Amino acid sequence: MTRSRWWLLSGILVVAPILGAAAAGDYTAAPARGAANANERLQRSPTAQQASITATPAVARARVPFGAGERFTFDVRFGNLKVGTSQMEVRGAEMVRGREAWHTTLWIKGGTFFYKVNNVFESWIDTQTLSSLRFVKQQEEGTREGVKYYEIYPERAAYIERGEDGQEEHRSVSQPLDDGSFLYFARTLPLRQGETYDLNRYFIPDRNPVRIRVLRRERVTVPAGTFNAIVVRPVIKTKGIFSEDGRAELWLSDDSARMILQLRTRLSFGSLNLFLTSYTPPVRQASRSETVNARP
Repeated sequence: MTRSRWWLLSGILVVAPILGAAAAGDYTAAPARGAANANERLQRSPTAQQASITATPAVARARVPFGAGERFTFDVRFGNLKVGTSQMEVRGAEMVRGREAWHTTLWIKGGTFFYKVNNVFESWIDTQTLSSLRFVKQQEEGTREGVKYYEIYPERAAYIERGEDGQEEHRSVSQPLDDGSFLYFARTLPLRQGETYDLNRYFIPDRNPVRIRVLRRERVTVPAGTFNAIVVRPVIKTKGIFSEDGRAELWLSDDSARMILQLRTRLSFGSLNLFLTSYTPPVRQASRSETVNARP
């Protein structure tokens, strides 16, 4: 695979489980310690995760299928070639500007012997309204490193983008979702077969609406096991994998957990696929040291 083609693929891989909306090269230069600190956070112990959620005051949380400690691990394949590994995790509940928020992370590592990718996306999702409050993306691609910070204000439909050159405020929407939080929100929808959901909630308004079509139910086998699944097609205004031409399909478990099982999409130069290899349930649902690597 040529360096230019892998660079394009790496940009797609970072957002493949979510929106495919991030533009390649859209980041501000930052010291290498940014990504290192994110990796340190990803390695926090389960005890620290539990402390994070119990240290916050009690609020009336929205009912969701996820919680502190939930973790997905995926193989990322370009056609039949494994090119990386991805992981999604709910770190716990934290306070953001006086509001309790789920702190979630998505990272992907991969590449070839001459080009490496190590990207981390972090989202803070209001536990009551499921609106985005903060979004950070840190990218290491080849010899380039960068980070972007977004403070998102649902109460005034605005967001502030911060970089080394300062900050700028932009118009947003009243119930915003970022790249990471959108997938978590989609798991809360009823997802009835044949229905289409048009959602004007992406925090950058000109990317709306995001459309989710519920295609069918079927049985699917991935490395983590065999599952009853709901198949949906997300479509957004982008040239990425969730464009209409990409005809992406996302498999979610047809149960209360709404586990992300696999993603398949077509690109002009091949197919991009993610397959679930292991799943750890939220702390409230997991028995001691329980990790699910295969389910009936």
